[in-house]
Amino acid sequence: MPIDIDGLSFEQLLELNQRVVARLKMLEAMQTHIEMMRFNPGQRVSFEHDGGRLPGTLVKHNRKTVTVVTDNGQRWNISPHLLSALKDAGDATSQQPNGNKKKRLR
Repeated sequence: MPIDIDGLSFEQLLELNQRVVARLKMLEAMQTHIEMMRFNPGQRVSFEHDGGRLPGTLVKHNRKTVTVVTDNGQRWNISPHLLSALKDAGDATSQQPNGNKKKRLR
């Protein structure tokens, strides 16, 4: 149902604008929280930087970002939608560069 805003006064439009902005901020915060919960502290992740991917470990959830410590020791506060989970290099099903699966030694 569309809202007819043509008959609203200046003050009513300002109030409507404030409510719309507050609602948008709340929806954005909810989406950020959902994206953030895909990752856990201690999890290996990577993100795009200067045309390459920087691997690191997620160390903390913040209000709008997560803190990642890269393998070279740098701390980054990153929006969770920019992160990708890294596969565990020790996983028996991970792929070798030649496409062959690793075999687990027993």
